[in-house]
Amino acid sequence: MRHDERPMNLADLLRSSATTSPRKTALVVASTDATMTFAELDADVDRIAAALQARGLSKGDRVALALPNTAEFVISYFAVLRAGGVVIPFNVMLTAPEMRRILADAQARFAIAADPYLEAVRAAAAHEGDVEIISVAAWDSLGQTGSRPDEPSTEPDDLAILAYTSGTTGEPKGAMLTHGNLLANLQQQMDIPDDTVGPDDILLLSLPMFHIFGLNVPLGLLVRNGATGVVVERFVPVDALRIIDRYKPTVMFGAPPLYTALVETPGADQYDLSSVRLAISGAAPLAEETLKAFYETFGVHIYEGYGLTETAPTLTTNRMTGDPRPGSVGKPLPGIELKILDEEGNPVEFGDPGEIVVRGPNVFAGYWNKPDETSKVLRDGWFYTGDVGVADEEGYIYLVDRKRDLIIVSGFNVFPSEVEAALVENPIVKEAAVVGVKHPYTGEAVKAYVVLQPGEKAPESELMADIQTRLARFKCPGSIEIVDELPHLPTGKVLKRALRT
Repeated sequence: MRHDERPMNLADLLRSSATTSPRKTALVVASTDATMTFAELDADVDRIAAALQARGLSKGDRVALALPNTAEFVISYFAVLRAGGVVIPFNVMLTAPEMRRILADAQARFAIAADPYLEAVRAAAAHEGDVEIISVAAWDSLGQTGSRPDEPSTEPDDLAILAYTSGTTGEPKGAMLTHGNLLANLQQQMDIPDDTVGPDDILLLSLPMFHIFGLNVPLGLLVRNGATGVVVERFVPVDALRIIDRYKPTVMFGAPPLYTALVETPGADQYDLSSVRLAISGAAPLAEETLKAFYETFGVHIYEGYGLTETAPTLTTNRMTGDPRPGSVGKPLPGIELKILDEEGNPVEFGDPGEIVVRGPNVFAGYWNKPDETSKVLRDGWFYTGDVGVADEEGYIYLVDRKRDLIIVSGFNVFPSEVEAALVENPIVKEAAVVGVKHPYTGEAVKAYVVLQPGEKAPESELMADIQTRLARFKCPGSIEIVDELPHLPTGKVLKRALRT
């Protein structure tokens, strides 16, 4: 099967590369120096897919993955897809209660977990009796070498991923990404003029694969094009520099904090990054200072882009013109229509801000079991992003604000309502308000303002310890300020603008 035949199942891309280049190295695991060829990777995917089917996995069943960046993640991901299942990539920083809500909402059939996260997954699944847990500690005994699964036919609109993010009410909502969505965005990235990832490239897989950016950009491009990936299980700046120096990747991907951390590592300029021909940034705004400092330190330009989980993910990039223009997220990818609209739904003039609205084959199918939430953002085939942007006369897009109160911490979305709900679960808390504040390393940090119940007293440290049992660490406030009262509008809504000043 040729790549341009556009297989319907994402796992067919791996099969194609394994057929074309069976002995080529697909993965290098940096922590152990272990390697895996495309033929070996494809055979392991077959083995695990067949084992899942033997345990009862049927087409459309949901399978959660609680795995770090490892070969087992890659195998599990493509095995579930090949068997006809739907992948739920867990952010491994989630707490057991957060995992439980997702398992319940998705009605997951299986969960595949690595030892560091197995306890949380077991605690989460204890409330969901139908979830079978598979530990990668028993990986070698799972299925027989040479096993082949039954590969159900796959249509473009069949679900591939349920990517969970928190809703405005604090409840999780799963963005339904189809095989067609994911394949379309891979093709859109390949259609960027004069800038494609090819089989000779070595890709640095340092982004967490449970994040849609890491999942369908570097990993997707790797299997689509038969490239080689260097798997970085945990990002530590000095280790990442050593890995780049040693394994000579040609393309790297990261959120802005990654690039900032590399530049600020003592002795960073002593490492050789000359192999990197392309550095791609997304998931959060890239500071102009970081872009300039990275080029001055390593001689490598960073090309910023913009996308969302709901768009599989990439919408725009500076790679469209080869101009890493500071402050801009570039131009839309081929096949993506983008408009900037005012409050009445009319296109704005160049230079005027408005909501970014997009249409294309990569736009998701909606939120799992949430028709009301879906109807708010999908209208007449257009996806209303909730982000405010500006376009200049050359067509470059600039992000200026978010209509929602979303906070982005190291590239991860944090919804204030979810943090506020977790804070007021503490019986001594009467009211809470959460805002994002600038942070030199993570881009933004969470700050909470808390009003205690009458007569109650508690140090901020006690409140911090309590919420850390309820939320993943990246969602927890970096600081909590106890106040006598919060500013309110006449409607009763907290005036968060006053808290940000």
